Amino acid sequence: MVDSYHLTILREVSRLGSVTAAAERLNVSQSALSHTIRKFEDRHAIKVWVKHGRALRFTQAGEYLLALAERILPPMEEAQRVLAEFAEGRRGALRVGMECHPCQHWLMRMTGPYLADWPEVDFEVRTAFSFDGVAALVGYEIDLLITPDPLKRPELIFVPVFDYELVLVVHEAHPLAGKPWLAPEDLLDETLITVPVTLERLDVYTRFLVPAHCRPRRQTTAESTELMLQLCAARRGVSVLPDWLLREQGADLPLRGIRLGRDGLHKRIHLGLRRGEETVDYMAGFIERARGTVA
Repeated sequence: MVDSYHLTILREVSRLGSVTAAAERLNVSQSALSHTIRKFEDRHAIKVWVKHGRALRFTQAGEYLLALAERILPPMEEAQRVLAEFAEGRRGALRVGMECHPCQHWLMRMTGPYLADWPEVDFEVRTAFSFDGVAALVGYEIDLLITPDPLKRPELIFVPVFDYELVLVVHEAHPLAGKPWLAPEDLLDETLITVPVTLERLDVYTRFLVPAHCRPRRQTTAESTELMLQLCAARRGVSVLPDWLLREQGADLPLRGIRLGRDGLHKRIHLGLRRGEETVDYMAGFIERARGTVA
């Protein structure tokens, strides 16, 4: 049987030029190393090297095994290094799921610094907003969920990251632009532009319109928040977006954000993880980076 230790001995003897030096490098006695090679030679009825005075010369069988060692040992050593990094939490795969459409922009701000901090971690983002994020997290389809709607599950934890307020985005010349805050009835004659998800996942419906038995005159969708802002600026409708996104992306557009209700519609972004995985180094690193990247 040929194992990696035999190949390691041959490689070190070849590199260092002597059995004594190879034994010192491998932290064994010269007699123990020589005994290991003699047993190997006896088992396979070969010689791996022969002595010429104080020098060694590899036989054809030895040269073959030496070439095999140079091919096999480097990837095996790399595998050992990678496994050690897995064990230490410095390497892994982080698959992030998104249940917060506008949070793409916040996530992109922190992605570059995070990848620089954790170069050995494979990073993937799933932005199919129609999927069930909690089910994907429980089913190991993703490793971390960005969501404004945490669910209490014993196998999951949700870490709060930042707070924000949802506001109605209108053109600055819109009739509603002068109001300090809006009632649900103010949206009855409006075209409401939303992200392409079910109404049950839109807070403007579940927390603002539906409880007051109100619906906008028309509802349409847009695939990106950039398009939503442009449509509002072109007076094609109104939209409900986070206040921080309006400040960040709508600063150069003729837009205004208006509070929904006297007290506003407040939300909090959470990071959902499987319980226990928050202690993995690269997971903890993501949480720390997320908390430091304020929207």
